[in-house]
Amino acid sequence: MLAFAREGDTVVVHSMDRLARNVDDLRRLVRSLTERGVRVEFMKEHLNFTGGDSPMADMMLSVLGAVAQFERDLIRERQREGIALAKKRGAYKGRRRALTAEQAAELRRRSVTEPRAALAREYGISRETVYQYLKQPAVEPTGA
Repeated sequence: MLAFAREGDTVVVHSMDRLARNVDDLRRLVRSLTERGVRVEFMKEHLNFTGGDSPMADMMLSVLGAVAQFERDLIRERQREGIALAKKRGAYKGRRRALTAEQAAELRRRSVTEPRAALAREYGISRETVYQYLKQPAVEPTGA
């Protein structure tokens, strides 16, 4: 979207924290867009930037951007704390494996002679997941 936006366009963003990762990035993106004649509108904050903005508008962008970054950082911190507590009580086990141990062993055997992309399609996983399984040490499946 950033590369496609043209002069006279309006970029509508729900909230400042949805456009940029931090205040510096936000200011850089808004400046870059407005210099190209693109209007930037933030719905939640009720702010519009057109390029000929006043120093007050620039200050509002910085202040509200800093508040949005602070909120986002607090959310991440709470999320990390919650995950740590869930892991401690054994409730958080992470994502389920895409393949069983038997399938992973078969994947390793077949990857020697067959293209990895074909294996990925057959198992319904991404090529990256195939490579992740190939990196892992081989664990013999248990035959119960």
